[in-house]
Amino acid sequence: MTDHDQPAVPAGEAYPPVTVVVATRDRPGLLERAVGAVLEQDYPGPVECLVVYDHTDIRPLDLPVPDGRALRYVNNSHSRGLPGGRNTGAEEAAHDLLAFCDDDDHWLPGKLRRQAELLAVRPDAAAVSCGIRLEGPGIAKQRRLDATEVTLSDFVEDRIMEVHSSTILLPRSTWDAVGPVDEDLPGGYGEDYEWLLRIAAHGPVVIVPEVLVVVDWHGGSFFFGRWAMIVEATRYLIDKHPELARSRTGLARLHGQIAFALASGRCRREAVRELGRVLRLNPREKRVLVTVPVVLGLLSGERVLRLAQRTGRGV
Repeated sequence: MTDHDQPAVPAGEAYPPVTVVVATRDRPGLLERAVGAVLEQDYPGPVECLVVYDHTDIRPLDLPVPDGRALRYVNNSHSRGLPGGRNTGAEEAAHDLLAFCDDDDHWLPGKLRRQAELLAVRPDAAAVSCGIRLEGPGIAKQRRLDATEVTLSDFVEDRIMEVHSSTILLPRSTWDAVGPVDEDLPGGYGEDYEWLLRIAAHGPVVIVPEVLVVVDWHGGSFFFGRWAMIVEATRYLIDKHPELARSRTGLARLHGQIAFALASGRCRREAVRELGRVLRLNPREKRVLVTVPVVLGLLSGERVLRLAQRTGRGV
């Protein structure tokens, strides 16, 4: 789709002001790149970039702030971590159109404009996303959906990683209706997926098909080795969202994640029991194949994850 194919904001309507929340623990260089890309958007309306420092000293950034742009800094007033940072940013935002960008990702110049144009002609939408490009050591891969929207049933079936936290733009009305990012989720693991389930229950997530966000795919993870927490968080998610139990495919995927984490944490007997549940739900669930070598001690969980991430996928 070309620029001319993109829907325009209806005649007589201005591009609404946007607040972009960048929650950070302060990563010099990466943070400047993320914030600079926000300030340099070709969006015709006002843009506020709100950098939320996660219980660390505020470091003002040496970046030019163009006309029509504002750069502010606040401290995370909620719990430590991304959920608290994003919630602080939404509370402190000056504008009613909200977007989020992780501090190690960055946007291409047309991201906000194209998303706001689509949202203007889809008032039924709860949020808007776009395509992503994964970039990191040994990988440069585009991921975009062959769909105009994603619904709750789609998210129940699959995580749909193309709808990434750094792609989301949503109106304040959606935020108010679905509530903040869950700060009680153990370790903050899967907080974006849990939040997306609530967003999609409110309305569809519409998709700009172009790749407009670059996601840093560095082959490591804050969650590597935290297997007990991953098990706890995934079980918390299943308990919180009963709609997940209505999909054998979706439930098998989540129990497959639990089985993999149990095996990686050397709880092999419990992992085998969990694998039995997965096979009863969906014998084709791919996590069975990656968990068996870990149960047998042939590979570590960390090794399997790194191999999977080289293909642009997780486990």
